[in-house]
Amino acid sequence: MKKQILITGATGLVGKQLIKALHGLGHDISILSRKNAPVKNAKVFLWDVYNQTIDSACMAGIDTVIHLAGEPIAEKKWTKERKQQIIDSRVKSTELLYKTIREQGSQVKTFISASAVGYYGDRADEILQEDSGTGTGFMARCCKLWEDAIDEGESMGIRVVKFRIGFILAKGEGALASMDKPIRYFAGAALGTGAQWIPWVHIDDIVNMFVEAVNEPGYQGAYNACAAFPVTNATLTKAIAKALNRPVWPLKVPEKVLEMILGKMSAVVTLSTNASAQKLLDAGFIFKFTRLEDALADIYSK
Repeated sequence: MKKQILITGATGLVGKQLIKALHGLGHDISILSRKNAPVKNAKVFLWDVYNQTIDSACMAGIDTVIHLAGEPIAEKKWTKERKQQIIDSRVKSTELLYKTIREQGSQVKTFISASAVGYYGDRADEILQEDSGTGTGFMARCCKLWEDAIDEGESMGIRVVKFRIGFILAKGEGALASMDKPIRYFAGAALGTGAQWIPWVHIDDIVNMFVEAVNEPGYQGAYNACAAFPVTNATLTKAIAKALNRPVWPLKVPEKVLEMILGKMSAVVTLSTNASAQKLLDAGFIFKFTRLEDALADIYSK
């Protein structure tokens, strides 16, 4: 069935691919943006999260909202102000969307949002399912506040879906581009202990998860958006190096060194999150890429 879909964060890594996929399936796409610039295959409406302004016409006829907006986690060092901005960009944007839905009497039936596996915090080897509970630290606190704001839709009779996204593998963008850069220049090494679990996922599978959640009403609640077989940081580093035909140094970059360079943001690369994808599999989701080597081969061959 054709949907009328409003997307936030549509110019980001996932959003760009999602517009193509949903438009290709015949859905009508609108986006909310901070800039009045044309976007192919989509109507553009303006909003300003920090000033809490929005073009309310964006909700006309909309039955599905896909919420991807939020300040990048690893773009700048985590000062007190930056951390609050990261939280506000997620929580206040969610609140603004629901406020607009209420005020406009919009017939939104489905609200699908990004979240992150950072919800669980640093959990060593513990196998993490969606009911494992939140962890400690900034990432966990941010994700908990974010998801609490998202869950407000349930009280409005809206079907809410939250994808706790892992380490996205995509060509030349996002976390993989940052991680493979030193490897390309023959400076590859495991980070921290190297034993921390990384719940990776190919960009195609992330896009397909959102598409399925749009089309299948059985999707509801939180899902770990990661491949079925997470790997350690050391294993991921070696696999990237092999795909790029580069060596990996037999040493590890100590956490103290990472903290000197990145500050508290070093937690982004040292958290261990052994997230299970079983709930997605039980929902019938079929992964395009289940083996890390195949996912990397696909990305680096493009």
